[in-house]
Amino acid sequence: MIAVTDYCKGNLKSVERGLTHVGGDAHITDDPEVIRTADALVLPGVGSFADASATMQQTGQMEAIRAALAKGTPFLGICLGEHLLFEGGTEHAEHGTMPGLGIIDGIAKRMPAQDSSGKAYKIPHVGWNSIQFTDGSNSSPLFAGIPNGEYFYFTHSYIAPESNATIATTTHSITFPAAVQVGDRIFAVQFHPEKSSDAGARVLKNFVDLASRLE
Repeated sequence: MIAVTDYCKGNLKSVERGLTHVGGDAHITDDPEVIRTADALVLPGVGSFADASATMQQTGQMEAIRAALAKGTPFLGICLGEHLLFEGGTEHAEHGTMPGLGIIDGIAKRMPAQDSSGKAYKIPHVGWNSIQFTDGSNSSPLFAGIPNGEYFYFTHSYIAPESNATIATTTHSITFPAAVQVGDRIFAVQFHPEKSSDAGARVLKNFVDLASRLE
């Protein structure tokens, strides 16, 4: 069973439908015990880091996810769910940052509105962008069958920091992580696979398949 974590941020139903469409047994839940014991976890999100962090701490979901990851539960974060894998985030945080799961070092911050030459870019970044694998090919099981340069749908104003976990990047005003991976069970993407047509469906199917193999 794949638990789609409900921390009061949108886009849950479309993610659940996307996972079900590719053969996953996906269920939306806000119950920390269900999250802790699920066969796999998906953490989607549309909203602010501070609100999500506060809700997850208050409900016990933050500790439940940490416990699940510590025992090797396969995990996929989507958009804000990617940012929450990091130590913290600045979005709507009154005192600088709010804590994330702390699986990857670094702080999620707002994307700059200008590139290094001073050219202005629209923020939020909304639309289709291609991704580039950091190793020049595709060695991650999450992207099996996905060519370098494939397009996915993005909608966001904040970005994850660069880290050793980055496995793919994209570029808007700057180049930033489009996907991260820790070990062989923890994955997250900045784009929305549930809105990314056939390529996005392939990413979701790859996650369902690898979660099934790792049970």
